[in-house]
Amino acid sequence: MSPALSNVITQAEQVIVGKPRQIRMALACLLARGHLLIEDLPGVGKTTLAQVLARTLGLQFQRIQFTSDLLPADILGVSIYQRDSGKFEFHPGPIFAQMVLADEVNRATPKAQSALLEAMEERQVTIEGTTRPLPVPFFVIATQNPTYQIGTFPLPESQLDRFLMRIRMGYPDPQAERGLLSGLDRREIVAGLSPQLELAELLALQQRVQQVFVSPALLDYVQAILRHTREATRYAHGLSPRAGLALLAAARAWALLDGRDAVLPEDVQAVLPGVASHRLQPLGERAKQDSEALVQELITAVAIP
Repeated sequence: MSPALSNVITQAEQVIVGKPRQIRMALACLLARGHLLIEDLPGVGKTTLAQVLARTLGLQFQRIQFTSDLLPADILGVSIYQRDSGKFEFHPGPIFAQMVLADEVNRATPKAQSALLEAMEERQVTIEGTTRPLPVPFFVIATQNPTYQIGTFPLPESQLDRFLMRIRMGYPDPQAERGLLSGLDRREIVAGLSPQLELAELLALQQRVQQVFVSPALLDYVQAILRHTREATRYAHGLSPRAGLALLAAARAWALLDGRDAVLPEDVQAVLPGVASHRLQPLGERAKQDSEALVQELITAVAIP
């Protein structure tokens, strides 16, 4: 791992205590040029993780609080008539930032959700016939409350598929929680963080991810995973080709974080829960089984070539 990336992780772990895997997964998602969905209960550090990454990476950051009355224009921006010039002037919305936190994305209506997800996919927005590119890099972290909570609009499968990874923060272990309770306020610590990576370095790392070598045998392993999900009767539907591309991109980023220039099967297994857990739906008697448990079964069921 490069010293700069090591510094990023070290500084993030000073704030997000006891969650090294979640930090690495989020960073791998960014390096792979994907978008991240964090699903968990309120108060476990979802928003803090996004703020820490933005500060540590020195990225322009915007937060959008999704509510039931949020409109697409509140996300994308709007043209306002200027009396002095006699022309309409476009005022960009918060989507025009390098890192965007879509907080509680499933509390907004599907119309507002679709405006965000279209921007995520196209990396540009078209308003009143004019196409405007979004900043580079462009990374969306969306947080989502469990769907059983009141006032939520669950994201459909086609929109969930736009996120390269989904992770869960979970409760901290007793030692980490003791540190949180006895330490400084997290907001004060976040405010004191300094960038550990230049923008040019981050863009260069994203380029390097695409150059990480994937052997034919590794491709056989990825295809075996995809084929198993399509043929097994435990899933409502199998993983799509897009999911396969996402799995390879995430595995490349994970290998780069480990300081290697080639992907190993262990890299695929490490990122598979994040890539596949929101794409695989259990079927029949397994309908109530946790999707991450299904992914662990998948790892066990598919042998490494």
